[in-house]
Amino acid sequence: MLTPIGFSLLRQLSDGAFHSGEDLAAKVGLTRARVSQVLKQAETAGLALERIRGRGYRLVAAPDFLDANEVRKALVEFGAKVAKPGAITPKPAPIVEDDLGINAVERPTGDYTPPALQVELVDQLDSTSTELLRRSQRRDIHGAVLAAEWQTAGRGRRGRTWTAVAGGSLTFSLGWRFEQGAGFLAGLSLAIGVAVARALEKEGYDGVELKWPNDLIYRHHKLGGVLVELNGDALGPSTVVVGVGLNVRLPREAKKDIAQAVTDLGAVAGRGAPPIDRNRLFARVANEVANTLERYAVGGFAAFAPEWQQRHAYQGKPVKLILPDGAAVKGTVAGVDASGALVLADGPRRSRFLSGEISLRRA
Repeated sequence: MLTPIGFSLLRQLSDGAFHSGEDLAAKVGLTRARVSQVLKQAETAGLALERIRGRGYRLVAAPDFLDANEVRKALVEFGAKVAKPGAITPKPAPIVEDDLGINAVERPTGDYTPPALQVELVDQLDSTSTELLRRSQRRDIHGAVLAAEWQTAGRGRRGRTWTAVAGGSLTFSLGWRFEQGAGFLAGLSLAIGVAVARALEKEGYDGVELKWPNDLIYRHHKLGGVLVELNGDALGPSTVVVGVGLNVRLPREAKKDIAQAVTDLGAVAGRGAPPIDRNRLFARVANEVANTLERYAVGGFAAFAPEWQQRHAYQGKPVKLILPDGAAVKGTVAGVDASGALVLADGPRRSRFLSGEISLRRA
């Protein structure tokens, strides 16, 4: 685990140049021996460190650390409302029934004001989603956006560990409150996938596809993922935490440690592309996710289903589903329904599958 001093040293080295142990020790108030010990911990955060006697230390791939002020400036540029630290955002609009009093959906009332995003950046956490869920037990997290340079216990779907690299990944969570319950929110992770893909397109990253239910992939390699967790009553209201993870620049060593085929935005951009601005990328994705959460509250997943199917890498293709008991079901992807359930075709037969603990693979 990296300490605050460790991150201070990494920021000193983020220019990619060599720095002597003596200079680093003087800047952070440590002995040279302690500097050496702390920098060895950098490798636990996925960073490769080069040491040359007489020259000092250098990060092989210098991390691009996030800057809260730059993120907020970019959010404003994209049209988002940004709160000052500690600001309280208004509650979402209540449920409004239709004329017959049935099929209620949430529609913003005339005085509804979207929440201003409360942006917070930290060096290290166990998990941004876990932290927001903890905070939700004590206070309102509607509109809270929390990002960490490194997560010691990042989580993915099905209890898997999310592997990230300090300064080379984008990991953040966003809190939101809905008046509806779990049934209405069943397709939310798919809608958020659409939001992230849109954001990447706006930043010039084309060819990113979706994989049911919550992966972003590029040429069949995993680029990122979405994790949606919620607390609340079955019929609502619900507090939702949306977690997003994106591989921005993964060192080769980090890719080897991940037990599946992965890629990063550097590969999507291709050789000769300009450097990736993580501040702008973070702001773009967070803004698109927030806009999607607002839109989802109005009509659920149905409005996102057509676009999701257009972006699905396996639409109309044969796949195999691995069920929680280990059984395999084969068929052709016919799309998703209005709740986000995958529809699998086997001849004239159509079967629906909710995400749960199901894994989709190429047949």
